[in-house]
Amino acid sequence: MPQYVSLLRFIEQKARTINKSTERDHDLHKLAANAGVKIESQYWPMGESDGVLTLRADSEQQVLHLLKGLVSLDHVHAGALQALVYSEATSTLAPGTVSH
Repeated sequence: MPQYVSLLRFIEQKARTINKSTERDHDLHKLAANAGVKIESQYWPMGESDGVLTLRADSEQQVLHLLKGLVSLDHVHAGALQALVYSEATSTLAPGTVSH
């Protein structure tokens, strides 16, 4: 099952109520369950992103469905990247496997 990393940035009004972000977490988990996406980990980093999620889903469409639902709640701006673990990266990027 592919893994994805999603970076979240609170919209301005939600950034003012950042102390309630853990309470809003319930909405995220409900949306993920409805989209068929598993949230593997969740972080509240210090820096340019306000949240980082690692997700597992059978398809990119499921992740996009989750993020569309999350953005529609007017909590965050979100994007996602497919992420490879070390073994996937080494087999994908090993010499001789990259086509030009």
